[in-house]
Amino acid sequence: MKLVSLASLALLSLSACSQASPDSDNPTPDPALASAAADVDAGADAGSQPIVNRDGWVGRWIGVEGMFLNIQPTGDGTYQLEMQSDLDTKGTYVGTSTAEGLSFERGGETLVLRQSDGAATGLKWLDGKEDCLTVASGEGYCRD
Repeated sequence: MKLVSLASLALLSLSACSQASPDSDNPTPDPALASAAADVDAGADAGSQPIVNRDGWVGRWIGVEGMFLNIQPTGDGTYQLEMQSDLDTKGTYVGTSTAEGLSFERGGETLVLRQSDGAATGLKWLDGKEDCLTVASGEGYCRD
């Protein structure tokens, strides 16, 4: 008889575990999952893209004929871009990280600094280099 009682008790506990709890529509969130979701969305507004980290681009990049680009992080997906983009144009701009690269405004025009190679810069002096950033054909900066 005790054997039957133990078996009955085991069956009852199994059936209790398989039944949906009254709060099954509102389960308690797993703290680890909640934390991971917060990391992905950190710094992103509702409906916006997550921030793309461009810290690998930080530092000095060299162009041709004295042109240069210096990138420094300023926080929350923004970077200070100090650049000599041609013989007459030197300035500092705010770059915002996007999926395409660093978006910035210069001379009333929105431009994007993109990762490339030397050939993509359109500058024969940079051709053959592998680690470059390009604004447009004819304006690019590379690292050796």
